[in-house]
Amino acid sequence: MGKPTGFLEYPRKDRGYKPVEERIKYFGEFIIPLDEQTLSTQGARCMDCGIPFCHEGCPVNNLIPDWNDLVYKGKWEKASKVLHSTNNFPDFTGRICPAPCQESCTLNLIDDPVTIKTIECAIVDKAWDNGWLEPKIAENKTGKKVAVIGGGPAGMACAQQLVRVGHNVTLFEKNDRFGGLLRYGIPDFKMEKHHIDKRMKQMEAEGIHFKPNTHVGVDISAQNLFGEFDAIALTGGSEQPRDLPVPGRDLEGVYFAMEFLPQQNRRVAGDKIPENESIMATGKKVVVIGGGDTGSDCIGTSIRQGCESVTQIEILPKPPEKEDKLLTWPEWPNKLRTSTSQEEGVTREWSVATKAFIGENGKLKKLHCIRLEWNKDDQGRWQMSEIEGSDFEIEADMALLAMGFVHPIQEGLLNDLGVEYDPRGNVKGDTEGETAYQTSIKKVFAAGDMRRGQSLVVWAIREGRQCARAVDEFLMGASELPR
Repeated sequence: MGKPTGFLEYPRKDRGYKPVEERIKYFGEFIIPLDEQTLSTQGARCMDCGIPFCHEGCPVNNLIPDWNDLVYKGKWEKASKVLHSTNNFPDFTGRICPAPCQESCTLNLIDDPVTIKTIECAIVDKAWDNGWLEPKIAENKTGKKVAVIGGGPAGMACAQQLVRVGHNVTLFEKNDRFGGLLRYGIPDFKMEKHHIDKRMKQMEAEGIHFKPNTHVGVDISAQNLFGEFDAIALTGGSEQPRDLPVPGRDLEGVYFAMEFLPQQNRRVAGDKIPENESIMATGKKVVVIGGGDTGSDCIGTSIRQGCESVTQIEILPKPPEKEDKLLTWPEWPNKLRTSTSQEEGVTREWSVATKAFIGENGKLKKLHCIRLEWNKDDQGRWQMSEIEGSDFEIEADMALLAMGFVHPIQEGLLNDLGVEYDPRGNVKGDTEGETAYQTSIKKVFAAGDMRRGQSLVVWAIREGRQCARAVDEFLMGASELPR
């Protein structure tokens, strides 16, 4: 695929970013895309590998060498068709996916992978610009009715696949807008929300019935859906945040990340946030607890709101600057990564635990922390221990808990249905065999973070697509939908 000698002839070039001092003044995307000729050249770098490991690295199994080759040859519309054959929403993944495909690229053995994510994003953007993404309306209707509960990427993918094979699909969402964490978790500077809106219009034209502001299990009894629908797909998120139950947790100024981030997204969308509910970092010393993507989003948002300073602390040790590729490739490696938000100005600390929040007059003023060391026990498992005398304090007016999510919220919908849970508290369901994606309740399926736990948008899309096929097989006895 591409030009057989392209990787030898052309240096790697990726899209750029607007300067930090410019982009932190607004909440929009700040990517500087590559021109068409440069993208064609980058597509030529794809190596025609005997085994394209990028396929396996990509959770939706994108046909990456195929569309790289088509971009190299200038066949953009065909590249879009190939790309969309495995991925319903490359406009999402082309912006916020961490690109495990690039880690699996053979050229990554020499730290020079093909710019897969950039090419993917360029393909779908060009497809929208040229009107190639017309709704796919089913020629024949099955008469079967399916309820998809949860309007994030898993639910969107599941609903779109099902409506395209002729089912009558209703997509329920408890929030006022669809998109899940894409809408109210991912900041606009990483992905503007008009990308979601365009997909919603496409899906509406395909025949999906949208039910926003409808919290199944609260506004509607889950049991009431059994009589109306032939199958139900649970595609909600893993929304129960991991808490930090230490002294001072109830002080004003200590918030979950998902109390903070959605508010800013709503402001960007034009919503009014009541002053007594507003959580803003303006002029404050901010501490973000948690070193992952959500923590990074808190950093970028705090900086754009005009915080005085921001510190990020992580309980795990600092990863290596560079992985040992002979041990890790083509798998996703543990190595130090610096996000665009972290580049904008943050103090990062590793191997640090928070012992207490300290306040005055009910308001947060400091964090009491201690440093940790990590060692393996006799079974080779990592164990942490506190370093005696390493206590220190960090001044803070705001602390944001971004330590991940433990499982879906079970009260309401899930408990009302009576579905079984796995040992981690997620909805129990396999991904293979005759009962793939089925829960313990007949005709109820589950996919995405609700089933697998917190994960990436690309995994949500994969599970939504696979769940749709399982639902279709259940309803019709067979399915032509791809897995």
